[in-house]
Amino acid sequence: MMLIPTRRAGLSAVIAAVVTGALAVSAAPASANASDGYVSGAYQFQDDFGDEGTLTTSSYAHTNATALWQWVLWAEGAKKSNGDPFRQADIDCRFGSDTRSATISLQRTLELEAIDGKVGNDTFGAVDKNIEYVSTDYDSSAYRTKLRYTGDANAFFLYRSSTGVYRINIPNVGWKPASYTYANC
Repeated sequence: MMLIPTRRAGLSAVIAAVVTGALAVSAAPASANASDGYVSGAYQFQDDFGDEGTLTTSSYAHTNATALWQWVLWAEGAKKSNGDPFRQADIDCRFGSDTRSATISLQRTLELEAIDGKVGNDTFGAVDKNIEYVSTDYDSSAYRTKLRYTGDANAFFLYRSSTGVYRINIPNVGWKPASYTYANC
């Protein structure tokens, strides 16, 4: 009689493990950062962007997160469809046709597999290696890390707060969080 409960317990454990494993395999990893509302990171900053939300003409198309991506396009010297470089004056928080064509230009330069004008994990992740530490500032017992993104053509500063949220300089506005839910320009 002792064998039956042991076998049932063993069988139950095996079934539970199989179900748990199946759920883990079938669940697609969600972008925790987009659902949190901000471009954010933790630990080393050179791997912060690879798990961000997808930016397109229809997804987070008018946000500060798009402005962060536009800074990257400017820094990398990406080209718009007319061949002109993406300029600092083009940073407008809107993922429009110029941002899309400059994204395609950068995807080609980076020799990415998908050349589709969408800023997904591979595209965003391919550029975070260009982030370097500058300094750590302490302000009212909180700290923020000052970083520099250095592209092929230009460089810009950005900050990551103690909670991991990135802040960017919105032209004519000032330093704002890289939000997926609102735009300051």
